Amino acid sequence: MLIRRATMLDGTVSDIRVGATIEDVAESLSAKPGEQVLDAAFGTVIPGLHDHHLHVYSAAAEQDSIRVGPAEVADEAALAGVLTAAVTGSDGWIRAVGYHEAVAGPLDRHALDRLVPDVPVRVQHRSGVLWTVNSAGLAALGLRDHPDGRLRSADRTWSEALERRPAAVREFSARLAGYGVTGLTDATPDLQPADRPEGLLQRVHCLAPGKRILHDDALDLDALTAWIAQRHRAGEPVAVHCVTAAQLVVTIAALGAAGGHPADRIEHAAIVPQDCIADLVALGVTVVTQPNFVAERGDQYRTDVPAAEHGQLWRLATLLAAGVPVALSTDAPFGAPDPWAAMRAAVHRRTPRGVVLNPVERISGRRALAMFLGSAENPSRPRRIACGEPGDLCLLAGSPQRVVDALDADLVAATIVGGSVVFER
Repeated sequence: MLIRRATMLDGTVSDIRVGATIEDVAESLSAKPGEQVLDAAFGTVIPGLHDHHLHVYSAAAEQDSIRVGPAEVADEAALAGVLTAAVTGSDGWIRAVGYHEAVAGPLDRHALDRLVPDVPVRVQHRSGVLWTVNSAGLAALGLRDHPDGRLRSADRTWSEALERRPAAVREFSARLAGYGVTGLTDATPDLQPADRPEGLLQRVHCLAPGKRILHDDALDLDALTAWIAQRHRAGEPVAVHCVTAAQLVVTIAALGAAGGHPADRIEHAAIVPQDCIADLVALGVTVVTQPNFVAERGDQYRTDVPAAEHGQLWRLATLLAAGVPVALSTDAPFGAPDPWAAMRAAVHRRTPRGVVLNPVERISGRRALAMFLGSAENPSRPRRIACGEPGDLCLLAGSPQRVVDALDADLVAATIVGGSVVFER
């Protein structure tokens, strides 16, 4: 197809011929017989956005789930009300997500039984690493004797029995296309080849089997070092989930002992102590982080995290200034899937109540946008509109300055993957 009168981020105007790859970029190109022509009308054309860390199946399922975080339910009585009023899905379950202890304290099977005793219920913690299942749900999973109903998300021994819904995946994919997303990296740990998402509009890269989630109550430096070394001997990188300072410190030590791979990643880096930054630089590891959590959960962080550690939360500017490669993502469904909202959070760092959290970590809109333009293989290097690059583009209804000032998904006019329009407003 031929895109005419496209304004690049640097302000130049060109025509672009695009197929599986970008075939030509010039001041003026003539349409070939039968070629589809799209007039950009001097709107901005950028490489399609790549969300560098999300979870496709979970995000698709979240569309039909009940949200039970502090923003939605205030206390145990409210939690009981929304769960008992919920309608079960096609699989017979009530599925709730986004739970935090601020609502009604720690959950276990007995607490859920008091709220909903007869219908299978599973409630996911907003961290994404833990589900709590009531007794009816445990019976459905063949786990009647489980002591507390607290099941880790990465444990496939129970989750394999749950239904997957291809239609919901397609719906989620279309939603991402509306944001200008042309590629995504699925960070679901231990995703098996047979389970990898198919039929999506976007190009898909999976971190599994190179993704490892750490838990503070089971940190094992020797085991992590051995796993990293094994992956590296096979020529493969690793991606390690680090949301606490302890997890980051152990991961840095393991990477240092095992030796690095140029594509190694730290996922989240939610808390980065100052003395870890030089270690990250020395390792050359890429940090894939989610500033959208400041906008979504910042007020809870101000309550839960000691004030002396607020400066360590969701760092961006200090990592970039030190020379750490950084890319952005949404972590959908644990964060909202709109990458433009994540960019705005990187720029403004405002909590839901309007407090600026860790203002020294703010970055410009242009830089925030660039951090969604990397490839799956090289997340921190923005792709260009140039011959030979993938034919994945996003057309925006506005000038480059308007785009970087607004960072608004409503500006997305068309999304193109491999030379084909997958979304047009």
